[in-house]
Amino acid sequence: MDRKTTETFIRENFGGIIQDWPWEDTPEYTVFRHVDNRKWFALIMRVKYATIIPQGSVASPELDPDKPLDIINLKADPDLIETLLREATIFPAYHMNKRHWVTLPLDGSCHADQIKALIDLSYRLTTRKAR
Repeated sequence: MDRKTTETFIRENFGGIIQDWPWEDTPEYTVFRHVDNRKWFALIMRVKYATIIPQGSVASPELDPDKPLDIINLKADPDLIETLLREATIFPAYHMNKRHWVTLPLDGSCHADQIKALIDLSYRLTTRKAR
């Protein structure tokens, strides 16, 4: 999935959300959050590929580390994150708590069904809890 498809998927499939652009200096960064509790469940950014490569990892030679890349940060269950990070297309969260968030590239390398399932999980994990 690319950025545009991902944003459309979120807007069309999740109710009670808002999309906003919280930082004036990075207008290409967008946040999807719940209306009722204002919690984020998805953050889409444009960063250099080298930014998301874990320290000490070797980037694939065919990938330009300085090339801009759209990514999405999603909340995940801490017990699931260790398993997710074994996949080549899922990275430790960029600029978020790495115990609770993961980063996925929006360049077609990550399967669309996996992105959709993780968006759904992030949405559910950040929904207001019933009292």
